[in-house]
Amino acid sequence: MPSTPVNTTTDEAILLELVDEHGVTIGTEEKLAAHRAPGLLHRAFSVFLFDSRGRLLLQQRALGKYHSPGVWSNTCCGHPYPGEAPFAAAARRTHEELGVSPALLAEAGTVRYNHPDPASGLVEQEFNHLFVGLVSGTPGPDPEEVGDIAFVTAEELEKRHSADPFSAWFMTVLDAARPAIRELTGPSAGW
Repeated sequence: MPSTPVNTTTDEAILLELVDEHGVTIGTEEKLAAHRAPGLLHRAFSVFLFDSRGRLLLQQRALGKYHSPGVWSNTCCGHPYPGEAPFAAAARRTHEELGVSPALLAEAGTVRYNHPDPASGLVEQEFNHLFVGLVSGTPGPDPEEVGDIAFVTAEELEKRHSADPFSAWFMTVLDAARPAIRELTGPSAGW
């Protein structure tokens, strides 16, 4: 029988699942502690949602975020609670952050990376589950989480990426998800 996800512990601490190099859960750690250098390998997810025209929904992280504030990134990213399936966490967080639920959401593999953030001194040491899908409806972002949103074509993303700050992990997760993105959007979208 599946276990019930655990959201918080004492003093509202958010726990993350620590994993080994194969993605097997080996324990838990408080969120900020897991991100302090050198970083502890933990489970994460990244979502890439596209509209009916094949444009990627980007979000600019809110300025109040403890980690990588104000930078652009993929549609949604985060961490499952201990015991929560990455797929369920991805759908939940997309709705919490953007006010929309994916019309379609599919697994797109995993990627493991280690990305230090020089600005904060924190480290993204993650075993990341990737998801691609479709969004319908108009996003209504939570201002505590999201500063701005934009739908971009592959060409527009290239220009924006060279002009604006993006999360340290963005290109890693995008490149890892590209095969599934191409399958979803078709060859003419240019992804």
